[in-house]
Amino acid sequence: MQTKPFKYVFRLQYLGIRYHGWQVQKGVKTIQGTLERTFRYVLQHEDFNILGSSRTDTGVSCLYGAFELFLPQPINPEDYINALNENLPSDIKILSGHQSTYAFNIIQDVAHKSYGYYFAIGEKPHPMFAGSVAYAGLEVDLKIMEEGASLFEGKHDFRRFCTQGKNTDDFVRNITHSKIEKPPEGYVFLPKNDIMVFKVIGDGFLMHQVRRMAAALLMLGKGEISLSEIQNALESPLKTPLCGKAPANGLVLENVSFTDDLF
Repeated sequence: MQTKPFKYVFRLQYLGIRYHGWQVQKGVKTIQGTLERTFRYVLQHEDFNILGSSRTDTGVSCLYGAFELFLPQPINPEDYINALNENLPSDIKILSGHQSTYAFNIIQDVAHKSYGYYFAIGEKPHPMFAGSVAYAGLEVDLKIMEEGASLFEGKHDFRRFCTQGKNTDDFVRNITHSKIEKPPEGYVFLPKNDIMVFKVIGDGFLMHQVRRMAAALLMLGKGEISLSEIQNALESPLKTPLCGKAPANGLVLENVSFTDDLF
């Protein structure tokens, strides 16, 4: 029997540089752990559960993520947003809260996830921006990186662009958008350097997939690998990754959209 039948979806954003990812881990600071501690204080009890829509890595940030709160008694979630934000650290912000439907599943009902990998070219940015943009070096070939990004679009086997978990046996993912772009104007977390973003949207991602895709494109832009190597890796049965992971500080989970338009 469900002991916490009341479900609420909260939207949030956070700067990930001080956190060891989303998921609770013993002895380290995480986004989920910080949220749980704050909810215990604000609700004045600990009879609740939190489930996130995405498990971001250590150092990864988020613009518009989501988590589900399970409670034994009903609440009006909007009544708690100010209190939560007043007690959360300044690098985590609750944006909204809504009651969820009984059938809604915050993991299974994800329609798309959108990521941006932000990188600076040329002069190294001020260290103040280290939590939101990676440094790609003095020069990269953006034109060939754009060609490389387009290779990821469509349904592909990404086994060579992920970290393989013990129980992972399906490596096919559908990428609907994969491009090198200028970031939108008005993003206050970005310096005024020459900034580009690798924007990728898909219905789901494997562990470290976006960071390995970004690393491959940056290596391509520096002439360290070729377009054919990326293409061959998408068609290869080998299990070894084509390249390492790009630094986590450039990666932002930009949006999680659901099949249920309520959220």
